[in-house]
Amino acid sequence: MPKDVIIALDFENREKTLAFLDRFTAAKPYVKIGMELFYAEGPDIVREIKRRGHRIFLDLKLHDIPNTVKKAMKVLSGLDVDMTNLHAAGTIAMMEAAKEGLTKPDGTCATLLAVTQLTSTDEARMREELLIDATMQDTVKHYAQNAQKAGLSGVVCSPLEAALVKEACGPDFLTVTPGIRFADAAADDQRRVMTPAKAREAGSDYIVVGRPITAAPDPVAAWERCVNEFVKGEA
Repeated sequence: MPKDVIIALDFENREKTLAFLDRFTAAKPYVKIGMELFYAEGPDIVREIKRRGHRIFLDLKLHDIPNTVKKAMKVLSGLDVDMTNLHAAGTIAMMEAAKEGLTKPDGTCATLLAVTQLTSTDEARMREELLIDATMQDTVKHYAQNAQKAGLSGVVCSPLEAALVKEACGPDFLTVTPGIRFADAAADDQRRVMTPAKAREAGSDYIVVGRPITAAPDPVAAWERCVNEFVKGEA
């Protein structure tokens, strides 16, 4: 299974985003466009970054009734992104509808992932605020199995649960893991985090890295450090 580093483009506007990408003169990293940037700039920013040659993970985490999600995914399919996602908590029916909407008439479909539990959520909050009495591991495992039943390609999960998902769903079921921090960096608002090297060992297929790269004094060097640790397995 190929491994890659996805940079989270958590910027507030087009100008800051493209200025950041202009730093990468010798490579075209895989990038994630999330809610902040997409809601600020709309589909045009996706088209512009795609035109520049980047692969795109469109991270909008859809969660609504099946028919609404199906129609939304049909619209997103026209953007030709490489990967997108929704919340597994929306049920198998919603995930099946999303896959149907995202699939083009020629049968091709972007990689569709289900978000299990956000990396900002720990087990205590899950129990006290969401009233989920199952353990974090059991919840993530069950959500991943539901996503697989719905025909999705994988899940977004904490790197702490990547191995569990692989064990439950098989080695070809993708694990895309945010919550990545260098060993010498702060966790910020993430609660379930791991270093790139440890995420590799845990079985993550893709890691999503935001502030450790985007807020670094030298973002290109920080990205290269991630690639060396996660993709190449080098310290």
